[in-house]
Amino acid sequence: MDVQDDPYKEIREGVRDVCRQFDGEYWRAHDRDHEFPWEFYNALADGGWIGIAIPEEYGGGGAGIGEAAVVMEEVAASGAAMNGASAIHLSVFGMNPVVKYGSDEMRRTYLPRVADGSLHVAFGVTEPDAGLDTTAIRTAARRDGDRYLVRGRKVWTSKAPYCDKVLLLVRTTPIEECTKRTDGLSLLLADLQRPEVTITPIEKLGRNAVVSCEVVYDDLPVDAADLVGEEGKGFRSILDGLNPERILIAAEALGIGRAAMAAATEYAKERVVFGRSIGQNQGISFPLAEAHMRLHAASLVVREAAERYDAGLPCGEHANSAKFLAADAAHFAADRAMQTHGGFGYAAEYDVTRYFTESRLMKLAPLPQEMVLNYVAEHVLGLPRSY
Repeated sequence: MDVQDDPYKEIREGVRDVCRQFDGEYWRAHDRDHEFPWEFYNALADGGWIGIAIPEEYGGGGAGIGEAAVVMEEVAASGAAMNGASAIHLSVFGMNPVVKYGSDEMRRTYLPRVADGSLHVAFGVTEPDAGLDTTAIRTAARRDGDRYLVRGRKVWTSKAPYCDKVLLLVRTTPIEECTKRTDGLSLLLADLQRPEVTITPIEKLGRNAVVSCEVVYDDLPVDAADLVGEEGKGFRSILDGLNPERILIAAEALGIGRAAMAAATEYAKERVVFGRSIGQNQGISFPLAEAHMRLHAASLVVREAAERYDAGLPCGEHANSAKFLAADAAHFAADRAMQTHGGFGYAAEYDVTRYFTESRLMKLAPLPQEMVLNYVAEHVLGLPRSY
């Protein structure tokens, strides 16, 4: 949120300068036409914002998740919402496992290209039958000399048609042969645009400027040198990406909530019914005031989670709480913005339809609200595991 002593003021202003070039019509058109926002992506890349969290030695900004979260919040708040945030989301944080566990050669080869925006990398974890039970994935990689052969199927792989590489979580040891369910998983940085890979877009309710896909791997060869970290320890590598992802998703939710509030308050001031501004009616003003407070409270939790992550402190509770509270606050704000607009709230030209649809997604992805409650109940309150 905007405060006089905001330590991230310069980042906010820099991102806003870029985002001003892309108005609501730009985002409506790209969402309607299912067209990736290349002009927007390239403008942010040229400004150095995409590589903000990649180490400086690899061409990035060397900043933390706190700074990256501010970038994502401002992108969403500009009116780009999830279409804008998802266009750069994985580039901003997705290579964190490579930063932490990749070989020196892997870092030198790929991180500079991610930082300058020339390399798109997808994330292949979720499967149709496993869902959130990551340890139950069936996509398998068998060793064949100095390479792996990958066979299986992933879903919800964003940007797959535009990505040259994919961070792919696979089973290298059958679960039946593992002591723990989390053993035997490995992370590969694989080529995606190959004849052994079939990419099929999934028709969705919204956020259609950024495609989500089902991806089938039919004995895809992956060089053994493209193993991220140790074989069989991929679950640990992927966990290092989960907390920052939840923090960034929370920041994006805050941005959508801010965009919805800006649209609602402006409309409430200008719309005159029965001879007075509808913003004078408590039935309009009270819910908007409540939405503002919810967003402000969530923003404090998001900042705390980011600060703890960047300081190397435990932040599982904080990252999950930030995602839950920000998603809830954002959708409440978008819902009240739609209600404030009345019938016009259902008209695409007012953009609150996008904010409503895309904020609803935040309560589902990257994990549903119920799984956050499960986490807090078990790992914070010490209650028995419920699943």
